[in-house]
Amino acid sequence: MADGRYMPLYPTHMPLNPIQKGAVAILSAMGALLRPARADLVAAVGETTGEWVLPYIRDRMRRDPVGERILAERPRVTDATIELCRGMPPGSFGAGYAKFMGDRRFSADERPPVRFVDDEELAYVITRAREVHDFWHVLFDCHTNVFGELALKGLEFVQTGLPMTGLAVLGAQYRLNPADRELLQRHYLPWALRAGSRSTDLMCIYYEQHFEDNLEDMRREHRIIPAPPPPQHLRFKGPKPPVQA
Repeated sequence: MADGRYMPLYPTHMPLNPIQKGAVAILSAMGALLRPARADLVAAVGETTGEWVLPYIRDRMRRDPVGERILAERPRVTDATIELCRGMPPGSFGAGYAKFMGDRRFSADERPPVRFVDDEELAYVITRAREVHDFWHVLFDCHTNVFGELALKGLEFVQTGLPMTGLAVLGAQYRLNPADRELLQRHYLPWALRAGSRSTDLMCIYYEQHFEDNLEDMRREHRIIPAPPPPQHLRFKGPKPPVQA
């Protein structure tokens, strides 16, 4: 378009007018509730509903020496990061992250790119939040099933204020059976409030500088409260088998 408001600001940017952005937000939210495994839909909801919160997160990072350095250097978490962490000492944060990703056969390169944030620096802020999410799983010892993700989303909402995280907890908890939903509401969401309020600002930790650190020491340094152990049926069932060629 000739109007500069709708010119792309970074390679993956898809400029939308307010009506288009609202339609994307509503349709993506409906789709994400029905199919929460669709990372692209979840990402679209986060970008279209959270843009007004991102300046607050960015400004908070600017006021913190480590956060300011992250914004200046813009580290990225990729599959190369996982490879690097595989060589970290046993018991370290990096080794824990590599095991977490390997056991689940996750790829850091599969995260959808940011498309709908109309500011290049804020696009990095939400990219950073997206890319360090799995670090938070390791630090807080949350599984990646629906129950574990919702518990961690509750903590993310406390830490970041991004609407998508709160909407996920409100909507997707009804995918749980009544007993598990009650467990989430009575025990894990209070934990999320307590842990999210107590810990260091998670957006201002330069995780890449801590891969060699002992995991428990890192938790103590950043006032991390791991999640309560879940019932047996909600625990991680072990590494996924290799994909057959």
